[in-house]
Amino acid sequence: MTARIWTGALLAGLSVALGVAGGYWFAQQRLNGMPNSAAEQGATTQDQRPVLYWYDPMYPQQKFDKPGKSPFMDMQLVPQYADAAADSAVVSIDPSLTQNLGLRLATVTRGALASNLEVVGVLAFNERDIAVVQARTAGFVERVYARAPGDVLKANAALADLLVPEWAAAQEEFLALKRNGDAGLLAAARQRLRLTGMPAALITQVERSGKIQPLLTLSSPIGGVLQELNVRAGMTVAAGDTLARVNGLSSVWLAVAVPEAEAGTIAVGQAVEARLPAFPGAVLGGTVSAILPEANLDSRTVRVRVELPNPDGRLRPGLTAQVRLSRSAEQSLLWIPSEAVIRTGRRALVMLAEDAGRYRPVEVQLGRETAGKTVVLQGLEEGQQVVASGQFLLDSEASLKGIVANTLDIPMPEATPALHEAEGQIVEINDQGVTLAHGPFKTLGMPGMTMTFPLADPALMLGLKVGDKVRVAVRQTDAGLLVEHLEKLGGQP
Repeated sequence: MTARIWTGALLAGLSVALGVAGGYWFAQQRLNGMPNSAAEQGATTQDQRPVLYWYDPMYPQQKFDKPGKSPFMDMQLVPQYADAAADSAVVSIDPSLTQNLGLRLATVTRGALASNLEVVGVLAFNERDIAVVQARTAGFVERVYARAPGDVLKANAALADLLVPEWAAAQEEFLALKRNGDAGLLAAARQRLRLTGMPAALITQVERSGKIQPLLTLSSPIGGVLQELNVRAGMTVAAGDTLARVNGLSSVWLAVAVPEAEAGTIAVGQAVEARLPAFPGAVLGGTVSAILPEANLDSRTVRVRVELPNPDGRLRPGLTAQVRLSRSAEQSLLWIPSEAVIRTGRRALVMLAEDAGRYRPVEVQLGRETAGKTVVLQGLEEGQQVVASGQFLLDSEASLKGIVANTLDIPMPEATPALHEAEGQIVEINDQGVTLAHGPFKTLGMPGMTMTFPLADPALMLGLKVGDKVRVAVRQTDAGLLVEHLEKLGGQP
């Protein structure tokens, strides 16, 4: 029995040893033969895939026709394979990760868009409602009533008393002719009183009382704010001197600063609602009375004048107001949430959501913005979905992959792009452009290096050859740097 046990154990151990040895030999044969492992198959397949171009992930707009070291960063260029071309223009995210990344979608909608514009305004005097008090004849100031600039006056409020010596003699002559009963001479004397500047009411008072009235009481023709009072007791005044200025308060102006981008939607007669912090809960109605012809250069706004009625006089110039300009709503506009827009400074982009977690950058032409919604004039269609939250993360990923949104054909004037200049030497000329060993582009903050530039016009290379020292001017485009000017430096054969 014991012998059988030992014999079984020996046979089992021998079997294990033979199995291990056979497995080792079989593995060695596979490793030393053709590439059969999954790792080797993947590596071989990847090495054999056709390459479209090489690029630097940190500067994906620039493409290179051969591998090597990036001229921008201390790293090797990365290949872009042909079989990945179908996905090269999109960013793919596992749909299960969408919620974890905080991505939120919004639908491109067509319909009516609220058309109210919220701006800020300041109350000012109505400059059309002004009364000026002048001396109609020379005289002396006998009395000044207790008035001062800034006082709110009622109509016909007394301001000062003037003594007019010339009136005394004219009034005596008038009363003498009245006693004589000569109607013709009396009419001539009355006309003389008018020509001396005597008010009609004072002439009537002299005629009825039969007494001389050499004093004239100056009064405010309208109710309002006393802006100027240029009289003092004992002073002499001449005919035509401005003695007082009164600004009415029956209506006030509301000066509103409208952004120049919205100025085209404002029209005279447009309804306005104003809310003042001084009167919480009160809503004042007015109309646009004028659109001033000059814009503010600093704030880039256009001044709009709104007239507000002020029957109780509580609206005072200098008060601020929150103003709502109501415009007729357009019924068929394409719009998206304003938060979905990515503004690069040169153009506006959105991340368009496609099927199976695919996202594509799309350039859009935008219209006006109101109430958190932005009108889309070009680039999107109704029913499409855009990323409204998390789009900047996708845009960063698209930039790393070298994905550039197609440029819209928008017929609008643009400023001439800035050119950046440097000196260099021609290293190679080929179908891709010109390879230059150039110095630093100081205006770009780009150090000197050797790189290939595409040409805006192949004719730029006429008369140039490898080895020539040149001055190069480039401009930035969405596809990278483009040579606009190439000039051989002087002194070369």
